[in-house]
Amino acid sequence: MPKMKTHRGAAKRYRKTATGKIKRMHAFTSHILTSKSTKRKRNLRKSEIMSPGDSKRIKILLPN
Repeated sequence: MPKMKTHRGAAKRYRKTATGKIKRMHAFTSHILTSKSTKRKRNLRKSEIMSPGDSKRIKILLPN
């Protein structure tokens, strides 16, 4: 059977941690930043671990 291909769109957006969890960056950081507070913009810079329900779908797209 051939190798499974990685979903390239997902590979650019998500990373796997050493323990196998899925890491992602926050949305809402590209424009209309004047209406967002400094604290909110600072917290959006950080990465986040995906919830177990969502990460189950992403793990299928990232076989490696």
